[in-house]
Amino acid sequence: ANIAHGTNSVISTRMALYLTDFVVTEAGFGSDLGAEKFFDIVVRTGHIPPPDACVLVATIRALKFHGGVKLDKVNQENIEALEKGFENLQKHIENLRTFGVPFVIALNKFHVDTEAEIEKIKDLCRRERVRIALSEVFGKGGKGGLELAKEVLKAMEEDESNFQFLYPLELPILDKIEAVAKKIYGASSVAMEGKIRRRILRIEREGFGNLPVCIAKTQYSLSADNEALGRPRDFTLIVTDASLSSGAGFVVVYCGDIMTMPGLPKLPSAEKVDVTDEGEITGLS
Repeated sequence: ANIAHGTNSVISTRMALYLTDFVVTEAGFGSDLGAEKFFDIVVRTGHIPPPDACVLVATIRALKFHGGVKLDKVNQENIEALEKGFENLQKHIENLRTFGVPFVIALNKFHVDTEAEIEKIKDLCRRERVRIALSEVFGKGGKGGLELAKEVLKAMEEDESNFQFLYPLELPILDKIEAVAKKIYGASSVAMEGKIRRRILRIEREGFGNLPVCIAKTQYSLSADNEALGRPRDFTLIVTDASLSSGAGFVVVYCGDIMTMPGLPKLPSAEKVDVTDEGEITGLS
């Protein structure tokens, strides 16, 4: 979801809706990527309805990291850093409220999380008036997800849904980019070189201006800067490129130093494979 929309196919979702009472799908990463693209790209196809509820997954270790704790220290109790890092979760809460869909915070519990830290997160969520449930699937398997499942059902039954898209498709592409940058990421402005702007305007002239935008950026920050943790404010989102994916039905907007084919090493393993003079294949392990 940091590059494309990051969801399973519309066909598979529709098939599941025909076959069962409840369908759970995953959109990848946070509200700034997976949720925004699921709503503004996938649901816009018109082939599937908006979700009845969303689950926003959080971990205590991640929030402490966003609060300034180094990675090798996140297993240690730190209430102060946890409270500071909560501002990152606050922004994701605000983002989901923007779309008007009921949601539940799933606190993914690990054995290193202390009771004091868990209670602090619950208290902070209560102040935000949001539902929260522990997910202990990591340690207890399926039984550890019952509390979360029950809370999601309650959200679907009791909370009102007022779903809305972030922007109308009639909006110019540049304005769509600005809407996502300001309303979802928290940017104060958007900047790009003239050649990128002209490329986007050409896409509009070719008749594709009514497509949604799919912004490719880092998943490690609400901004396009890997190092900007917590809740970045008043930053400029730098657009580095744009391209048309007409078959997929969206315009890809690239921000920051984003790799569009992740998971591959700089030196492919295939280069280590060889055949000796005796016919023995080497480099496979």
